[in-house]
Amino acid sequence: MWLPFCLLTVFFVLFLHQGHSKHERIDFLTQKEKAPPKSKTGIVIGVVVALLILSAVAAFLIWFFVCERSVRKSELSLTEYAALSKQLRQSVPVFSGRMTLVNQPYDQNLEDTNSPEFQALAEKLETVLGNYLKRDPILEKYYTKSVVTAFSEGVKAYYWSQFNIPHSDLEMIPDVSEERILDALESGIRQSRSASAPDVKISQVTASLTDSRMARDPRANDCFYRLEADTNPQNFSSPGYPTGYPPKSRCQWQIRASEENVIVVNFLYFYIEDDCSDDFVYIYDSLSPDDSQAITKKCGQRPPSNPLEVVSSNNIMLINFIAETDAQKPGFQAAYSVIPKADVTCGGSLSQKQGNFTSPLYPSFYPPAKDCKWTITVAPGSKVRLRFTMFRMKEPGVDTRLCHKDYVEIMGNKYCGEVASLSLTSDTNVLVVNFHSDRSHTDKGFSAEYSSYDPSNPCPDRFACTNGLCIDQKLKCDGWNDCGDMSDERQCNCDKDQFACSNGMCKPKLWVCDHVNDCGDGSDEKICGCAQNEFQCGNGVCLPQSVQCDDKQDCKDGSDEVGCKTGDICTDYSFKCKSGVCVNKVNAECDRVQDCSDNSDETICDCGTRPYKLNRIVGGQNAELGEWPWQVSLHFSTHGPTCGASIISNTWLLSAAHCFVTSNSDNNPSSWLSYSGMQNQYSHDNVQSRKLKRIIPHPLYNQMTSDYDIALLELSEPLQFANTIQPICLPDSSHVFPAGMSCWVTGWGALREGGQAAQILQKALVKIINDSVCDVVTEGQVTSRMLCSGYLSGGVDACQGDSGGPLVCFEESGKWFQAGIVSWGEGCARRNKPGVYTRVTKLREWIKQETNI
Repeated sequence: MWLPFCLLTVFFVLFLHQGHSKHERIDFLTQKEKAPPKSKTGIVIGVVVALLILSAVAAFLIWFFVCERSVRKSELSLTEYAALSKQLRQSVPVFSGRMTLVNQPYDQNLEDTNSPEFQALAEKLETVLGNYLKRDPILEKYYTKSVVTAFSEGVKAYYWSQFNIPHSDLEMIPDVSEERILDALESGIRQSRSASAPDVKISQVTASLTDSRMARDPRANDCFYRLEADTNPQNFSSPGYPTGYPPKSRCQWQIRASEENVIVVNFLYFYIEDDCSDDFVYIYDSLSPDDSQAITKKCGQRPPSNPLEVVSSNNIMLINFIAETDAQKPGFQAAYSVIPKADVTCGGSLSQKQGNFTSPLYPSFYPPAKDCKWTITVAPGSKVRLRFTMFRMKEPGVDTRLCHKDYVEIMGNKYCGEVASLSLTSDTNVLVVNFHSDRSHTDKGFSAEYSSYDPSNPCPDRFACTNGLCIDQKLKCDGWNDCGDMSDERQCNCDKDQFACSNGMCKPKLWVCDHVNDCGDGSDEKICGCAQNEFQCGNGVCLPQSVQCDDKQDCKDGSDEVGCKTGDICTDYSFKCKSGVCVNKVNAECDRVQDCSDNSDETICDCGTRPYKLNRIVGGQNAELGEWPWQVSLHFSTHGPTCGASIISNTWLLSAAHCFVTSNSDNNPSSWLSYSGMQNQYSHDNVQSRKLKRIIPHPLYNQMTSDYDIALLELSEPLQFANTIQPICLPDSSHVFPAGMSCWVTGWGALREGGQAAQILQKALVKIINDSVCDVVTEGQVTSRMLCSGYLSGGVDACQGDSGGPLVCFEESGKWFQAGIVSWGEGCARRNKPGVYTRVTKLREWIKQETNI
């Protein structure tokens, strides 16, 4: 409602500006000239001019305080608004830290911010801080105030100081720095030591630039809480939980405990907007939001299988909750309690033949300021093999090559960050593992297993990797880095069906000239390229370079016109807008870029997302709860889980035709039940069961060849989307899933060929295999409606019971797309026998015709 008024106001201001746009001369009047004019005309003119000026000022003020906010919300993008908000915070910098007081007895009343003892000492310190900071000429110019927020044993005082830099002096922001603040404070402390009997003596002080939104005055009691922790867990929650936290929330919890304990906070439920710059929880091993004492900063949504649980190093903790947006997310509920410091133990001597050990308090976050040492000793003549099954010690701004903050040190090498695979072997029968965490930022830590082995025969009947891993002999020199350190691919004599790469690796000859750099050094593709004056089409055909972007489809697949412009030429790679215009761009749909003038490439994109934050198919692993929210389990009659499917809308599922078109007439909808949101076949908590209303196999499905192996399933009633139930994105018919792309296949099928079905949903990472290679290894059995995915070396594949399940791939746009449907294969995970999937892009139009999706 304000916009029309705003436009009128702006118009009025512009009108005034146009009417008085000439340069005006300004004169200073003498006393004589200031005398009242003799003519009334001058008075009238003066009054009119004054009214015009006042109107202009009023219009500007109304525009600024009302319209500017309307325009901001309606016209500024989220990125621009966030940038503006950050700029405003930078112009009012806040520095927080702590001070150690000398000869100051600790009074328990100092913990109560409303007590006279707190008020008196806080006011003294705030005056002292102000005096110290105002001795610096630059700081004195912008200094606003200091606030003491808490006291703790020691005696330590926690504070923040604020400065206000006007827009005319924004170039001075870098000069109001941590270094200048510390210099001013330390200089003041040194000078006060020479003074006679000062009221308050400070021995140490810290200062750190702090997000001003976390600077709270505890005496204001505005969403500020003081909590006392003991052995009995007590709960607290974000404002508005579970309905939803309000925008512009600024909350802080100071948690204390007795000196012999540390504080544990377990977030029982955690669902905050997935953008840590606007909405977040920030936890400190301190009573001040000092970054040097930060434990972690978190946002997003966490599943029950990956909870957030943090521990302090002492008996104090500070939790800040900041919310900028009106996202209407539930927020969090947390429980706080204590454990004795003596119980936070780690390290020791390990002398068994094999065993396990973890970082302190794993899988909770390890505490700050902790050092541990494990000494592993095995029999003389043996060595120690160490393998980390989980390793996560990430910290902002840390170079993982140096690991100068949190780390694990083994045989003189430091390890930090997030490591997918880490295996080590000792030089002797003794191995020492050191763990170190500094004062700031903690993480989940690690879990490790060790074993003793005979160096003369480290891997009986298996291949011994340099790093100590043992792998099957058949995996040596197969072109894949199975050891993780490439030791299984060195010193290889290539077989007759392998290609010898320039770097000494062996790759299947089928991979030569398949447009994928399989060797890593490009040697398998060097002899295949086109001449310098030629263009290579997507299918490998070479044509003159002049064919590119000539508004003609010269390559069979149209790849010569990709990325040229939007026009009338439609190729296999083109996305067709609703208006009929073709966008010659690979994977234009749902990439967060408006390519179609009617925005039809971005309109159907509420899919392919996983709400939860997440940290057996043969060779696979257990899937976490909510990790694959589009996965469905199909149960036939009393036979239990039979096939898989994927959610493509709240009323439609996608599966394979061969699950239903059989000699047993399995296409009767009443014989089937679908289960969505399931992870464990024996647990139906929060699982939505639906009967099938219709089963629509593709009319051209061929049982002999498995061509057109696709079926649509209509549900009897709609699904209710939730954290564990979400639709997958269907790719446009022009969507490209290139060879070598890593994708995921999921299901409850057999864990091995001829084995039993899995109880827990399984996931496996597979790679899209080039069509020409796929055609050769399947002996010409694939059609254009099929694609191969897996590993030619075997070991990872879909299996019996996974049929109908999805093969999904993650795009840079942040969306998951379904590339295939588990269809058929020869055995499970056999060498040179990859899985064959129904190619969704080739059947996209049929899906749309039947479902209007």
